[in-house]
Amino acid sequence: MDSYDIMLYVGYLLIGLGALAAILMPLVKSLDNPKSLLKIGIGVIGVAVLFFIAYSLASDEVAPKYTVDPFNITASSSKAVGGILFTTYALFLLSLVGIVATELNKLIK
Repeated sequence: MDSYDIMLYVGYLLIGLGALAAILMPLVKSLDNPKSLLKIGIGVIGVAVLFFIAYSLASDEVAPKYTVDPFNITASSSKAVGGILFTTYALFLLSLVGIVATELNKLIK
């Protein structure tokens, strides 16, 4: 095992620890104020509902050339990718609407 491999694994470990800390530390801090957990839960449920709506709207069609090697895309994976893309588009549009609404609110005040 080369020193480059060891450093890559250490880097992966540090990224994982950083992600874990970024998720767990706000949860630990929010235990002091349980009402803040309710807001987080509503947000997560909202994104999940948005994904299931987008998933139901997504098509499961796959071009024949993508059903064989090296792609091996199935109808269910195509539908999942379509749902994720629709969810991304919807969240992007919602963020743009939020930015415009915030700036208009600042302009009025």
